[in-house]
Amino acid sequence: MAVADALIRGTDPQVTLIEWCKRYAENGGWRKRFAEWFTDDTPKPYSSWGNGAAMRIAPVGLLASNEDEVIGWSDTVTSITHNHPDAMHTAQAVALAIHWARRKVAAAEIGRRLTERFGYPLHLTPNDIRPTYKRTEKAIDSVPQAISCALHSNSFEDAIRSAVSLGGDSDTIAAIAGGISEALHGIPNDIAVQAWTYLPKDMQSVMNAFYQEANANT
Repeated sequence: MAVADALIRGTDPQVTLIEWCKRYAENGGWRKRFAEWFTDDTPKPYSSWGNGAAMRIAPVGLLASNEDEVIGWSDTVTSITHNHPDAMHTAQAVALAIHWARRKVAAAEIGRRLTERFGYPLHLTPNDIRPTYKRTEKAIDSVPQAISCALHSNSFEDAIRSAVSLGGDSDTIAAIAGGISEALHGIPNDIAVQAWTYLPKDMQSVMNAFYQEANANT
């Protein structure tokens, strides 16, 4: 939500992310280093190799108008916290996948491009991954798996179910797979309507403005 808000208003992503985190601080569930970051008086990147940056990157892929913009915006909103190369590259990969999917690039071609660019084993299906998958928050060991769940899906719901079925850091993997599969398949109306009811008014306002701009740029 903070990334979308920063992009549409042209605000500093670090300032905007911290504002949103503090507004909803009572939600809890923050990773220790991230919580220390957004409550610090002088927050600095902390070289995280985690998958949190890829989890929040979807708005970049939906809004950017070209590949250079995807990479530039991705690096800008990622490096404020996750400035480790693995986190930076996996966030780029997710944003590019969404950007290409919005422009009707086929899932197989997206996988080929990402494998060529980043070396991820995206030929693996969820059925290939599931038997030996272990919980991890390392970006390099969880984001490619999330991407695979989207690229080998036949619907938005199928991607989400595959992501959850892997086990482990399911909310993050499903968030990443969901962002890509939305761009590939769209979100069914019944799911979108139900999810909308979970959002408070300030988030609904951001989403309305964001999708209006994103749809105008497609």
